[in-house]
Amino acid sequence: MQPHIPTDPQLPLAPDGALWVFAYGSLIWRPGFPHESCHPARLSGFHRRFCLWSHRYRGTPERPGLVLGLDRGGTCRGVAFRVAGCDAVPVLAYLDERELPDGAEQVYHRRVLTASVATTEGRVQVPVVTYVANRDCRLYVRGLPDAEAAAIIAAATGRMGRNFDYLEQTVTHLAALQLPDRRLSRLLALARGINNPPIRT
Repeated sequence: MQPHIPTDPQLPLAPDGALWVFAYGSLIWRPGFPHESCHPARLSGFHRRFCLWSHRYRGTPERPGLVLGLDRGGTCRGVAFRVAGCDAVPVLAYLDERELPDGAEQVYHRRVLTASVATTEGRVQVPVVTYVANRDCRLYVRGLPDAEAAAIIAAATGRMGRNFDYLEQTVTHLAALQLPDRRLSRLLALARGINNPPIRT
């Protein structure tokens, strides 16, 4: 029996009937949804940046943390998850609940963009669902120097754990996928220096 693939024209399915999800932060190492495969991908027109305050998951209102968003300009290398069309509706519902929770200020916009995905057959252009930083949100952060961002990340802890761990996991998994992000690696080095200052003799 063939699985049912939704035919709703509002669903952002690729021509092959699959749903593709572009991940650039915690979705890389904690996707939380069923998928058939995972591929290196490149998204043009946006870059990955710690540009959103976190008052719950990686910080508190008293000591906010920072989380990643896709911000305008540049290029972002991440991964694209291929989701079977029959799983598209529940996966989108899960992602919206995770990234756009009811009653919370919307720090992201769900967008459908085009990414270059490295598959076993070569690079292909596919429509991907991803979550872009909402620049009109009061939690959006502009122009934060790396040293200040690292200090915030080193100190903050929220419902999902330490802000430092969020950064470290992202850097570690990007490196394992051979998709290093130099700016995030610099932030991690700065944050480690704050958490583990050199011993003075």
